Amino acid sequence: MRLLRLALVLVLAACAWPAAAISNQLEPRAASPSARVGIFYYPWFATPKSDGRYVHWQQGGVEPPTDVASSFFPVRGVYSSADALVVDAQMGEIAGAGIGVVITSWWGRGSREDRRLPQLLGAARRHGLSVAAHIEPYRGRTVASTEADIAYLHGLGISDVYIWASAELPDSEWAAMNARLEGVRVFANTNLAGRAAAGGFDGLYTYDVLLFDGILFPRLCRQARRLHLLCAPSVGPGYDARRATGDLRVKPRRDGARYDGMWRGVVRGGADLVTITSYNEWHEGTQIEPARSDRGGYESYDGAWGLSGPAAETAYLDRTAYWVNRLIRG
Repeated sequence: MRLLRLALVLVLAACAWPAAAISNQLEPRAASPSARVGIFYYPWFATPKSDGRYVHWQQGGVEPPTDVASSFFPVRGVYSSADALVVDAQMGEIAGAGIGVVITSWWGRGSREDRRLPQLLGAARRHGLSVAAHIEPYRGRTVASTEADIAYLHGLGISDVYIWASAELPDSEWAAMNARLEGVRVFANTNLAGRAAAGGFDGLYTYDVLLFDGILFPRLCRQARRLHLLCAPSVGPGYDARRATGDLRVKPRRDGARYDGMWRGVVRGGADLVTITSYNEWHEGTQIEPARSDRGGYESYDGAWGLSGPAAETAYLDRTAYWVNRLIRG
């Protein structure tokens, strides 16, 4: 009889697990966006209607609007990052997930991303979000030009700056620059705390969710704390750039388990900040922006946390809200 009772308990527990997982995923959204959580955002998409031609959607030789340079297909279809209605809706989704900072890709003065920055700043502020800049390795970038960039961006109200590929330029020059800066925080793109400290940076972030996983983050954050650095490791759902770039390396999403594992790493590591790769880097398949579940020939979020169809399309935004709540509660 005892064995029968035990078997019944185990069966009931097994049946309850998917429901519990879905219940966690559908936890109410965070009360307000958290300044401890940022997300990498790409304002570089263009369409003929808004911009005169496709930009980025057509990468890899595909033919939009029916095909896109991604292994996934956006719920909102091909869009222009200059479309005010689109940007406003995206900022609403980000804020609804409890994310407080939009880390926008920025390719230098006069770039498409720079020209779109004022609109992004306005939309973000309407939703209670702040904007940080992800300074990319634009042609001719030097430490001196980056220092001028930071002054320009600070004048627009941006006080957090992330430097992609910071290791490509000398630590001594970064240290001299960072010693002169005031009123901003500058983060190095590295998994080596000593390298970030040598450059005089305020903190570090990893960005790359293909190479780095949540198991690294507790050790990385311990090292950062010892060197008085802010630890802002990057979590992401997976990686798949095959359709856009031909890169055959894939990091499967595993129905959301990959994303959960990375978030557990930052929570266990006591990260000061969390950076998410990404909201809409569709080329590399790291996006959590809603993806179609019924688009033939494309991957979808179906199966994530037991969801399918329309309910799965926002699964990663919903799950982000769950993890932001976990992070805030400590």
